[in-house]
Amino acid sequence: MNASPTVGVLALQGDVREHLAALTAAGVAAVPVRRASELAAVDGLVLPGGESTTMSKLLEIFELLEPLRERLADGLPAYGSCAGMILLAGEVLDGRPDQRQLGGLDVVVRRNAFGRQVDSFETDLDFTGIGSVRAVFIRAPWVEKVGSDVEVLAAVPEEAAQASGRIVAVRQGNVLATSFHPELTGDGRVHALFADVVRAA
Repeated sequence: MNASPTVGVLALQGDVREHLAALTAAGVAAVPVRRASELAAVDGLVLPGGESTTMSKLLEIFELLEPLRERLADGLPAYGSCAGMILLAGEVLDGRPDQRQLGGLDVVVRRNAFGRQVDSFETDLDFTGIGSVRAVFIRAPWVEKVGSDVEVLAAVPEEAAQASGRIVAVRQGNVLATSFHPELTGDGRVHALFADVVRAA
């Protein structure tokens, strides 16, 4: 068992530095990933927030799309926040026709489900295995449908007028995803959970 695994952060776009800092705080070696050779060297991968269509194009340009699909199929632990959740989903609603999916999660995700940037909001979630988490949603997706092997980790509470009951955190095997951005709140528990998943794998 590797005591201190190396976790990559896909560094094509998005809030890469914040994820690197959160992973380092969780006790793993954190490195940016831009090339297939760098992807091949990591024990886990974070797909950050950003713009999912742009990120899927960049994955193709940097020749990372197929290698990443293959590694996910082989069981690579992965965590996607916001746009990362969209990329990991098996199916996306309201996506662009040229958008590529990694298929790491058996879920259907609705892109920009919470509306535009002005509709960004925060709420407290009950997150399985962690407890109460302050969640920041920025043009976030939500999960419309989950497969039988997918565990729902958090949903928007009923008292939140916006999107009450919508699924916003899921796990399937070694793959985690959240609609929200834990790297922006200084709460390292989601990254610590993912670090534990990588260590166990």
